[in-house]
Amino acid sequence: MDFFTADICDKFPSSVQVLAPTMRHFGGQTKFFGQIETVKLYEDNKALVELLRDNQGNARVCVVDVEGDYCAVVGENLMNFALKNGWAGIVINGYVRDTLQTAGIGVGLMALGTFPFKSQKKAQGKIGETLNFGGVTFRSGEYLFADIDGVIVKENCEI
Repeated sequence: MDFFTADICDKFPSSVQVLAPTMRHFGGQTKFFGQIETVKLYEDNKALVELLRDNQGNARVCVVDVEGDYCAVVGENLMNFALKNGWAGIVINGYVRDTLQTAGIGVGLMALGTFPFKSQKKAQGKIGETLNFGGVTFRSGEYLFADIDGVIVKENCEI
């Protein structure tokens, strides 16, 4: 699907949510979209690993909210799982690592920044939770569109 987030905002100004401009691209795709699957983490990426490694993405976008101390929850290994299983992208309210490698993997990856320390196993994550960050409410089943201009969320994929 060919789209531009700015055009979608112009066409549907009252039915899109626009993420605050805090994210940077770290993946091999800077333009991606798909149905949202949410993951809530607390310094532990086990639930995210299992989701990306063990489930078909079906061109979905994984939206991740990370709480706790600084840690990277996605790197080269998880990006390869996402590519192998057909995920369109990952948007993280948190940090990533291995960015020289992730930039060459054909999956969208956006995050707040980088941090070299990996996540620790402290608490189980939750899949399918409603997330709120950057002025947007993310719900599993809604749609996320991302390009170099930003990230938007719509209830449906009509553009």
